[in-house]
Amino acid sequence: MLGPFGSGVLSVLIPQVREDFATTTGAVTAGITVYMVPFAVIQLVSGTLGERWGLGRTVRVAYLLYAAVSILTVVAPGIGLFLVGRALQGAVNAFLSPLLLAALASGAAPGRLGRLVGTFVAVQTAGVVLSPLVGGLAGEVDWRLAFIVPAVLAAGLAALPMATGSASSAEPPRLRSALTRRVASISAVAAVAYLGIGGVSFVVALLVADELGAGPTTTGLVVAGFGVTGILGGRLAGVLADRFGPGTAAALGSVVCAVALPVIGLASSIGVVAAAWAFAGVGAALVWAGLGSMAVQAAPGNRGGATSVYSAFRFVGLAVAPVVWLPLFHADVSLPFVIAGALNLLVCPLALRLGAALRPVTKRT
Repeated sequence: MLGPFGSGVLSVLIPQVREDFATTTGAVTAGITVYMVPFAVIQLVSGTLGERWGLGRTVRVAYLLYAAVSILTVVAPGIGLFLVGRALQGAVNAFLSPLLLAALASGAAPGRLGRLVGTFVAVQTAGVVLSPLVGGLAGEVDWRLAFIVPAVLAAGLAALPMATGSASSAEPPRLRSALTRRVASISAVAAVAYLGIGGVSFVVALLVADELGAGPTTTGLVVAGFGVTGILGGRLAGVLADRFGPGTAAALGSVVCAVALPVIGLASSIGVVAAAWAFAGVGAALVWAGLGSMAVQAAPGNRGGATSVYSAFRFVGLAVAPVVWLPLFHADVSLPFVIAGALNLLVCPLALRLGAALRPVTKRT
């Protein structure tokens, strides 16, 4: 939960940080970019390094480092050191999210992997949903609280018993063992899915605020509905992935999103947008549970490496979303949603094919 929370919490603290450091809005918002770039790039290798060093040891050290660099953002006297702290937060978190998922998967009982991945995704979604709320509450007192509390939590987590995972290979894993065709295929589908689902969230906000005339509170509630249904449906999505296969779960979720997203673009009322976006959150939970389950099974010899590569590519989809969707939105407000729906229809057969190809590996392992 710490990683998604850390990436989103700054968005609601921009005015307070800007005033405190006597700087510009652009300088403060750079704190979002410098967090996300190392977070995404380092994940290409963090999983493999974590497998070599030991998942439990790596995660424990990463928690301690996350606490330390979070405090760096608190004591920073100016925007320069604050941005350094944010960049280090993103770099350290690259050794947390994918390695935790790999450790969780390595201890999964037969037939329960999907529900564990679904629960993991639901908790991460909770971090996304709660970060604006907690950040806003902290900003009412002192914006630094939004960084102090995660630092304390990270230090406490480092002291807890740590799941180490089981050795997946007798030899130290190599990066190339995670860069297989199967991992690449799952990662590519994940990038498209994230572009076509999570990547449209800011366009939903623009539609509700600019076209339908909603205020900030209403807009926030509508956008948050996606995350709430994703949290509530995460574990159930994982159960379905276990029962019917991760490919089937991801394909079903993509169909749900393919139906819901065009409805948003054609809607003329806030209520319809809110209902359709919340419905898309259910579909997203199925997609993430299915693809995540496939990713952790895609390279048994380097599970951490496979999950980190998969996670890095997810953020590629999110990173290019503004460039893809904003011009379309300005041309016609319905276009991003109709095309995103079509992308999800593309994800459906690809997910089914990937799930079918994974079954022989699952039986052997």
